[in-house]
Order: sequence, then C-alpha cells, then structure tokens
Amino acid sequence: MTTNTTHPNRLANEQSGYLLQHAHNPVDWYPWGAEAFEKARMEDKPVFLSIGYSTCHWCHVMERESFENDDIAKLLNSGFVSIKVDREERPDIDEVYMSVCQAMTGSGGWPLTIIMTPDKKPFFAGTYLPPHNMHGRTGLDGLLARVMRLWQEERVALLEHSEKVAQVLSETGKAEGGGDAERALKGASRALRSMYEPKFGGCSPAPKFPMPHYMLFLMHEWKAQGNKDALDMTAHTLKSMARGGIYDHMGGGFSRYSTDGRWLVPHFEKMLYDNALLLRAYAEMYAITGDAAYKRVAAHTAEYIMRDMQSPEGGYYSAEDADSEGEEGRFYVWNEAELAEKLSAEELARLRKSWGLTAAGNFEGKTILNRIGVENEPDERDAALMSRLYDIRIKRVPPFKDMKISASWNGLMIEAMARAGVALGDAVLTRSAEAAARFVLARMADENGLVCGTHLNDPGGPAFLSDWANMTNGLLELFAVTRSLEWLEKAITLANGLLRLFADESGFSMTPKGAEALLMSPRDTYDGAMPSGNACAVWALQRLHWLTGEDRWDNALKEALAALLPLAESSPPSHIHLLTALLGESIPHRQIIIAAPPDCTEAAKVYHLIARQYEPFTTLLWYDYTREMTDVLPMLSGYKTDRPFAAYVCENFSCRQPVHSPEVLLITLGIRKD
Repeated sequence: MTTNTTHPNRLANEQSGYLLQHAHNPVDWYPWGAEAFEKARMEDKPVFLSIGYSTCHWCHVMERESFENDDIAKLLNSGFVSIKVDREERPDIDEVYMSVCQAMTGSGGWPLTIIMTPDKKPFFAGTYLPPHNMHGRTGLDGLLARVMRLWQEERVALLEHSEKVAQVLSETGKAEGGGDAERALKGASRALRSMYEPKFGGCSPAPKFPMPHYMLFLMHEWKAQGNKDALDMTAHTLKSMARGGIYDHMGGGFSRYSTDGRWLVPHFEKMLYDNALLLRAYAEMYAITGDAAYKRVAAHTAEYIMRDMQSPEGGYYSAEDADSEGEEGRFYVWNEAELAEKLSAEELARLRKSWGLTAAGNFEGKTILNRIGVENEPDERDAALMSRLYDIRIKRVPPFKDMKISASWNGLMIEAMARAGVALGDAVLTRSAEAAARFVLARMADENGLVCGTHLNDPGGPAFLSDWANMTNGLLELFAVTRSLEWLEKAITLANGLLRLFADESGFSMTPKGAEALLMSPRDTYDGAMPSGNACAVWALQRLHWLTGEDRWDNALKEALAALLPLAESSPPSHIHLLTALLGESIPHRQIIIAAPPDCTEAAKVYHLIARQYEPFTTLLWYDYTREMTDVLPMLSGYKTDRPFAAYVCENFSCRQPVHSPEVLLITLGIRKD
C-alpha cells in the first residue's frame, strides 16, 4: 500500500525543496543533525541515510515505490532512524558518503543509499533500490529486514566492516610523489585524445556527458601551444551536441547528458551549472572562430536562462526536472499525429526531412527533434518553425523547477553570462549577470563574505569552498567586462575569505575551519560534472595575481598548486580544470593597460574590442586616473600620462614603451578593427 500522509514529518520545517518533497512521506524522516544521531544512540538503531536532489529522476522513482510505501515505512520507522539529505544543500555530506559508495561498490549515483552506525560509520552502500527483489536487484524491503536481523544477531561483524570502510577512506585522496607540471599537462593532453570519440565528439561512447571543462582545457591548450587538433576536437563536439536532442532546439539550453552515443536521447533534466559551463564554451568558440553557429547556440542558451531560470529578484534558479505529469521527457517530445493537427503540410515535411520526425519516433514512440546528420545550419524558416513549436509546447504542464539559489552555481553562471555578454556583444547578458551578483551579495552575504550557500525564500545551508571560489571568479569576470570597482572589491573580500577559511597544507578544504566533523574531511579536489572547488579557488588566485601583481596572491597560488599537483599528475582527466589554470603558469602572462580619462570614447571602443577576443592568458585593464581605482589597484599609479591615450603591453609585469594611438595598439595586438 502506498500513501502520502496529510500529517507532515520533520522535513516540513526545512528550507530545501528536495526535503520538502518528502515532507508527507509515511517515513519518519529526520534532517541531518544531532537530534537524529542522538535518537539512534538512545534507541540503539542503525541509521538509514538517503541522499538525493530535487530534479533527480530515480530519486522520484524510489520515493514513489518505497518511501510512500506503508510496509517499507514501517520497517524504516521500527528498525532505523531515517535521515534525508539534499546533496545540493550539503555537498560535504554527499561527497563523504559518495566516496563510501564508490569504495564499497565501485560505482555511485543518486539516490544514494547508506546504512551506518549511530557514530556515522557505514556498513552498506548503494544507489537506487526497488521496493522488492526484481531484475537481479536487491529489494529495499528484504535489505532492511536483513540488516535489522544482523544488527541484533551479528552486530560485531557489521561494526568490524564499518571500521574497515572508515580506515580505507582515511587513506583515499593521497598521491605519493609526483608533482611535475610538464608531465601533468602532457598526461592531460594524451588522456583527452585517447578518450575522444571522433564520430560524434565528446570523451565517452555512451552515456555521453558534455564535460565542458574538457573543452575549455583544449581551447586553452590550442592558445598556449598552437595544437590545431585540440581546437578541432572542441569544435566537432560543440557542433555535434548542438545538432542532438541534448540541446533544446525550441527553448534553448542543454539537458544533463545523453543516454546514447549520438547526443540524441537526453536525460531531460536541465542543470544551471551545465548550462553555465556550456554557455561559456560556446561563447569562447565564437570569440575564437567568429562562426555564427556558436553565437546562435550561446545566445539561445543565455535567452533560456534569463527567461526561465532567473528569479525576478535576480538570482539564477538551480534546475528543471526531467519529469512532467509523471513521465520523463513528456514536456519535450512530439507525436507526429499531434503535429499533423497543428502544422501545415510544408512544416511537417520540413520536420521529417531535417528534424528527425517519424511516425515511429525515436524515444518511447515519440520524437525528440534533432538535426543529427544535417550538416547545414538552421535557416530562418527553421527558426520560425522552432518558435511555433515553442508556443505550442509552452501550453503543456512544465517540469518541476527547483527555485533554490546556489551561490556556487550562480557564480558559474555569472562568470559565463558576463563573458558571453562581451563575446557576443550583448549588454543584456551582462546586466543579467550583474542582477544575479547583486542578489547573492544582498541575500547570501555580509561585509565579510558568504553567510550561506543556498537560498530558498530564506538563507539555507552553509557556504562551502565552491560557493566562495565560484562567486569570486564570477565577480572578477564582471569587473573585467564592466570595469566597475564594486565587483573587484567584493571579489577580493571573498578571496580573502577563501584563504582565511579554507586554505591548508593540502590545498583547500571543502568545508570552512570549525565546520562539523564528518567521517572524513571532504576535499573537493576532483572534477565531476562541475570543476572542483580547489581548481576554481586556484583560478581565482591566479586571476587576482594577474590583476594586482601582489605577491600574496601569487604565493598562495604557488602553495596550492604545489599541494595539488601530485594528485593532478596521478589522474589528469579528474583534475582538468586545475591543469587548465596550470597552462597559464606555463607561458608568459601578458598585461594590456590602457591609460585614458574615463570619458575617452576611443579608449572605451578599444577596450571592448580587445575584451571580445579569446585571450585567456592576457589581463586587460583601463586606468582612468581616478583615486578609487588606485586605492584598489595601487600598481596602476605609475601609468598616468599627460597624453590623451596611452597603452602599455607588458609580459610578466615588464612593459614595453607605451603606444599612444588606439589604431597602433590594435595593429600591435593583431586585432582587426570592426
């Protein structure tokens, strides 16, 4: 029997949208906290820990099948203390117990299922479990009954197993020796080429994950070393994705990943962080190539984010679910008979010829529209047809939207939206990024830095390393684009907090000093769907050093790289974003300093023209002679001139003679004036 009770459990008092989804389960859920573990100790019960997130398809399935099941609820309520955790609110807990699952089973995923002692030591780990034994998978009911029996009759064996797991975890994440930058960079380059799938791009057969930070590394490598194949791999991947069903041709934006090798059938949930990183990748490829195909996808993705994923107050929402009306993908797929009633014969013929529409469909009897195998770009008629289909689709029941604001993910999107704004020449995108930054700084921070990592109506969970690091990078990008000192000053405040709260002898801890002690200290050193918090912190330090020339940022950067490099060398693809920053340390860094009054229109034009270029190893500054600017960047005071315009091109803070003509500066830099 399945029920969803009218009497809420303890999760009804939480801020997390995911926890609130479970507030009416018959399971007596507790949020993570001292109360739950004290109850487990007092009642001598094991702890059942379930970790997921609000747009997770299989989390929804397990809830419907098991956590709304009265019989399973009785087992959990009688024999266990049950705890629900939102991995997006408490990524530290998720990282610890995902490491447990991977160590115990060789794999992981969500929902994550852990059974452990009252002192938080696990002895069982798994992911989705059906309610009963089926298709070779252990049923949750049988597992719970067995654990209850073992807890009473063979507890010593369970405790011994949990101690072994804890011991193994204490040894993970340690690399012996290594630390050679050149070897690490060569290892990353070789690994990405060996992983590359040449037919449809990407670095895996199926399922295919976008992994845009791989592409950002390859673009940096091309710029640093001139390796044309690095750019070719990136271009082919980005164009293949834009033809596939993973890209929403009507509404814009990308789904989480493709279940097949052609980018055709996505797992339909849309995540803010994926779209942030992909927006940046497409915008950078447009800056490199000038190919309008990349601009079209970048602009469409940005439009989707601003239309559907930005709150009226400015913050960016977290995600959209894969499911609507109980079916995965229902919102996004098309039935030919339905379209025949609403479109002209000519429009139907175009969908059949160029967009993959068939009567049989390509996904559970329906069609995911795509352009796989169609080499030419969509034309105006295609754009009009997609707009027509969008207007039809918008009347459907939409997927659930997770309106939680994550500082970490907002930081990624602020950085991407600001960069896309200047690369695409669209100030609307820049203003969107500024609105999001103002939301985070007003609602989630004080004068000392971040006070929470998530926000849903009210401040939510604590702020972690990636929250501080990604927001720092987002604000630095905003400063680069807008030249507004408020963003640089706030970025410096956050970077000071990074060093004060998170830096240690191993790089950076995921949790701030004084945080709750867990089974192991989570580090956030490995890239997953997002770059690691450690890598993003390194990026922030590097950029601040390039901007300011201050030794304190350079010293902190070098210490972090020295600590993290052995791990990166041992597994380059897992640390690709760190190694992308390392590329910037392998070649001379260039500074371009324009010195001109704030009302100099020629300086403004040249500044924005240079900023549009793909120059990841160049820092661009406009010194406008104001005291406010030299208060923040005192090294600029030496560049004041009595000429109406001066520009200094420097390498590693050693400058050539100034150039006094905007045209000569552009010629010097090899940039054509539009």
